[in-house]
Amino acid sequence: MILTGFHSIEEKLRSLKEGTASGYKLYYSKPGPRVKKIIAAAKEAGITTEQTDDKKLDQMVSSLSQALRDHRGVLLEIEGEEKKSVNIVDFDAWLKTGAKGEKATVVVLDRVTDPHNVGAIIRSCDQFGADLVVLPEHKAASNIEENEVIARTSAGSSAWVPLAIVNNLVRAVEQLKDAGFWVYGADAGGETCGKVDFAQKSVIVMGSEGTGIAQLLEKQCDTIVSIPTCGKIDSLNVSVAAGVLLFERFRRLQLEK
Repeated sequence: MILTGFHSIEEKLRSLKEGTASGYKLYYSKPGPRVKKIIAAAKEAGITTEQTDDKKLDQMVSSLSQALRDHRGVLLEIEGEEKKSVNIVDFDAWLKTGAKGEKATVVVLDRVTDPHNVGAIIRSCDQFGADLVVLPEHKAASNIEENEVIARTSAGSSAWVPLAIVNNLVRAVEQLKDAGFWVYGADAGGETCGKVDFAQKSVIVMGSEGTGIAQLLEKQCDTIVSIPTCGKIDSLNVSVAAGVLLFERFRRLQLEK
């Protein structure tokens, strides 16, 4: 696995626990100030570093998608690790632990297929304190080959925000409701988010970029919430909409303190 991008590499290094750096190696060319800090962090974590040239770095990233080939003079190679986020958690296990608190925020992504949108949503989840992101195993950007795009677009937040991939979103939401969560589906025509009294344990469901929330999943929602806008196009991008709702939820929690 090859990881590129300053933020992604920095957060990956920060997420490493003591004694878990085996199989990691940092390559760099001409180190600027930012790269020097990354090198120092890698060495502190016990990771081998090697100075090389841009030509070799270009070769190492040649199999990545175009968006990930801009290594900017540094990359992290990880051997023996599957191309999946290290923050993936078991959903049932999380329900037994993470859902036990008085307050929690869960984001459910229904058929959000663009990994850039998933990455941007995860970044907002990190910034606004979401406790879990739930994605379906199929019809979503949770495929193994897309995780590097998600990691980079999230600016490293995917190293911190727990992700659960489930076989059935409807069943997962039912389990969350059984655990005391109130479910809010994001869709036009719902109650304005500024007027919604979010529950202490809230689930925010974001639907497909094109067709919204699937009908069976929408039936599980306790409230449909919308974002008031004044633009000429149909709706907000799903990642922007998720950020707005997460901020509103976060703002309410801050006022309660």
